[in-house]
Amino acid sequence: MRRAYSVETVRAAEAALMKRVPEGALMQRAAAGLAAACGDLLRRTGRVYGSRVLLLVGSGDNGGDALYAGARLARRGAGVRALLLSPGRAHAGGVAALLAAGGQVADGPDDIGGALDLVVDGITGIGGRGGLRDDAVALLRAVLRDRDRTPVVAVDLPSGVEADSGEVHGEAVRADATVTFGTYKPGLLIDPAAEHAGALRLVDIGLGPELPEPPDLEALQYADVAALLPVPGAGSDKYSRGVVGVVAGSERYPGAAVLAVAGALRGGAGAVRYVGPGA
Repeated sequence: MRRAYSVETVRAAEAALMKRVPEGALMQRAAAGLAAACGDLLRRTGRVYGSRVLLLVGSGDNGGDALYAGARLARRGAGVRALLLSPGRAHAGGVAALLAAGGQVADGPDDIGGALDLVVDGITGIGGRGGLRDDAVALLRAVLRDRDRTPVVAVDLPSGVEADSGEVHGEAVRADATVTFGTYKPGLLIDPAAEHAGALRLVDIGLGPELPEPPDLEALQYADVAALLPVPGAGSDKYSRGVVGVVAGSERYPGAAVLAVAGALRGGAGAVRYVGPGA
């Protein structure tokens, strides 16, 4: 089961947790999980040592997460460069950590160089609204031009998507994977934003005890559905194997009913009951 919470709830939980942990602890936990996920992805296609990683860094905490994660990758031998959208507003501690670890800050898209092994999207975070600004869109196009096969990892959620509603206004990052922190956000589970997220990885930063019940959204996974389905045995009858009720279609559009009923029959239900026009 994937459980998601709204931005307002997540921020309240983070504020409560930050009162009980050292300053900067949550960002370091997030950065450690992000670096581990990036390392796993790099090893699938090669190795961390000697790989070329580009960080796209905005002015918020997501940019700080990306910078600290980049510092961890640089200490493992990766060549890490950061492209700062707003150099004067970038997370100062994160920039210092990256430089101390041997990473670099690029002067612009032309300073990136050739092929990249990984791009980390830390442009906007859960507070982003209304899509990406024109300068961010231009930067993305410049970076990813002729690099359409370079994997992209989004920090917390892809930049340009709405965290609460799952809406996408204009251009947004299309990630191969998204590393999210503390809990899932609704936009990671709701289309069309979910289509931009790629594979999801949840990093535990200790937020669980601060999150209320029930969650704002729950998404069943294959294992959850499998656990709910009865397993037939030698003495099973149609009722013990489960009865599926279908309310779908209409006289004008019967296709939905045909598909739903046929799917239920093929899925192994003991009995299927359809409510609707006989046509």
